[in-house]
Amino acid sequence: MALKTLGQFIIEKQADFPYAKGELSRLLRDIGIAAKVINREVNKAGLADILGESGEQNIQGEVQKKLDVYADEQFIEALSRGGECCYIASEEHEDGIDLSVNLGCKNGKYIVCVDPLDGSSNIDLNVSVGSIFSIYRRSVQDGSEISMEEVLQSGDKQVAAGYIIYGSSTMLVYTTGKGVNGFTLDPSIGEFCLSHPDMKIPDTGNIYAVNEGNYLKFPQYIKDYIKYCQVEDPASNRPYTSRYIGSMVADLHRTLITGGIFLYPETSQYPQGKLRLLYECNPLAFIVEQAGGKAISGRQSTLTIQPTSLHQRTSIVIGSVRMVETVEAFMDGFYETAENLGSTLTFSG
Repeated sequence: MALKTLGQFIIEKQADFPYAKGELSRLLRDIGIAAKVINREVNKAGLADILGESGEQNIQGEVQKKLDVYADEQFIEALSRGGECCYIASEEHEDGIDLSVNLGCKNGKYIVCVDPLDGSSNIDLNVSVGSIFSIYRRSVQDGSEISMEEVLQSGDKQVAAGYIIYGSSTMLVYTTGKGVNGFTLDPSIGEFCLSHPDMKIPDTGNIYAVNEGNYLKFPQYIKDYIKYCQVEDPASNRPYTSRYIGSMVADLHRTLITGGIFLYPETSQYPQGKLRLLYECNPLAFIVEQAGGKAISGRQSTLTIQPTSLHQRTSIVIGSVRMVETVEAFMDGFYETAENLGSTLTFSG
């Protein structure tokens, strides 16, 4: 069977966006180019001088790895040259990057939010890392100055989102609100080829992913849910298996394919949550919900949160719909007794 490349697939789907006239297709192509360049450097990270710290801190107060900086530069370069993007919000920069001041991007219609390299602390250990991107359309198309209101759109306004996972193989997974499709990089021809068409997340699973090292800092409903996951109950396929990679892209990629749940809740240290809304939670929530899953932040859909700042943090529970709904039930106090659980477990803190 003939391979269908990312470029061919994007062109075929261009009719889904009659207002775009090819601009969105070209923007997705530019992101694919950046992903190929970053993949090349990730794969030779152990042989090149791109490991270790750059000596700088990003806006989150985290020490930047050299490869973080490199990946950030590649996205900025690709989006600047492409001309379809007028503004970049990057996890690595305190302020957004206004590309509309460049002649080639003056008429760009799209705003891109990007986490250039998620899970970069895993690079030294040869564990999967990834890039995450989110695309919004400008609400004003007259070439005027970009307002922060245009940048700070809620996740349900995304026109496209995706991630690239750099692992044993490199995959680009994206959605434009018309389902989710995955493309694997074929190194022999240097092209992303359609490998996972119309991806659907199972409505339940038997894997939960959470940093249990923070257990004592979690709210009670999360502690209770973790205990629920660990209790044996053949009727509901419990106990579940705990898997936590420490790279959100890698954990979500597994969850998307096999089913399961990923939890990064609020803690006593981060009462609003720790993950970034624009760069991590919104794009991954869009993908998972387009694949039939669910994402919540507290008591509301992640995608309905109205951002107030570029680097806003939030909590998230995301994955198979039935598993997320069980967490919601714990949040609402519906699983407070052993009778509710169908087991002998009693939650006492």
